[in-house]
Formats: sequence, structure tokens, C-alpha cells
Amino acid sequence: MTASPADPVRCGWATSAPDYIAYHDQEWGRPVRGDDKVFERVTLEAFQSGLSWLLILRKREGFREAFAGFSIPRVAAFTESDVERLLGDARIVRNRAKIEAAVANARAALDVPGGLSDLVWRYADPDSPAPKTAADVPAQTPGSKALAKELRAHGFRFVGPTTAYALMQAIGLVNDHLTDCWARDQT
Repeated sequence: MTASPADPVRCGWATSAPDYIAYHDQEWGRPVRGDDKVFERVTLEAFQSGLSWLLILRKREGFREAFAGFSIPRVAAFTESDVERLLGDARIVRNRAKIEAAVANARAALDVPGGLSDLVWRYADPDSPAPKTAADVPAQTPGSKALAKELRAHGFRFVGPTTAYALMQAIGLVNDHLTDCWARDQT
């Protein structure tokens, strides 16, 4: 991974906090593969729904510990007592519907033919147009609508088209770094 230049131009959303800068420069838009890694991102994007991404970033290590490193088989085996344990864990977002969705999504991921990573990566759009401004970045696309529909057909929850598009951006299925962002050509 190439280090950022001294005073780089970044996507506007990434400049308000050191956590955002690090996430933007080191992770956002870079390819993420592997079922557990993709499951982590699906889960975090679902937890972010209606909240600040900065909050999720700051709680990410807590999420990793609470959700067994996002091991799909381990999370799929969570019981109601695990859900209750998670509801009491201040290191994560304590929302019953989202916690139960994470467990249900792990169970659904176990049954995805070829694995979750392969399913998600079928929706990669390397030819998506390069956005010049934040206004050029869509909240959802036909690809994110199709991905959300397929995930829901497999039993996933909290994966609407907007959440699916945020996932696509985060794990490199599309490159939404702005045209003048230093990281655009690094992904």
C-alpha cells in the first residue's frame, strides 16, 4: 500500500478527524476479499445505518472482540445468551435488531454457494465513472440494488441498496475516490 503524500488532496468526507484520514488513506476503496473479512464489513455497514461512520470506526476493535473476530461459523453459533451479552457490551452499538441481524447474516453466509466474498465480488464495477465532487457520488446504484436484493434473497438483513453501496465503496467494488484525491489511483 502506497503511503499518502505530504499534503495530499483527499475526499472531503475524510478530512474532519484523524480516524477518517487513516481509514481513507489505508482502507477505504481498497479490495477486501475473504468471507470473514467481507462479513465484517457487511456487519459494520449494517451497524452504521442511521449513525456516524466515525462512531463505528472508533468502536471497531470492540466489535471485533464482541463478534469473535467476525468468524462466520462462530457468530452463526451465537445463542440468545450471546445476544444478551452483546446488548450489555458498551464497546459496540447496542441495538437488538442489528445484533440479531448480524447473527442471522452469519447463518445466511454459511449457506451462500461459493461463499460470501465471491457473491459480493460479482457486483464489482471497475468501470464506474470517477466522481469529480461529492455530489457526483450516488447513494445507491443499480448494482447496489441488485446486490442488496441477492443478499436479502439469501436471508441477510439490514442490507438495503444504500448500505450495499457503502459496502461496495468500502471494499473496492467501485472506486469513489474523487478525481483529484491522491488515493484514486492507489486502489
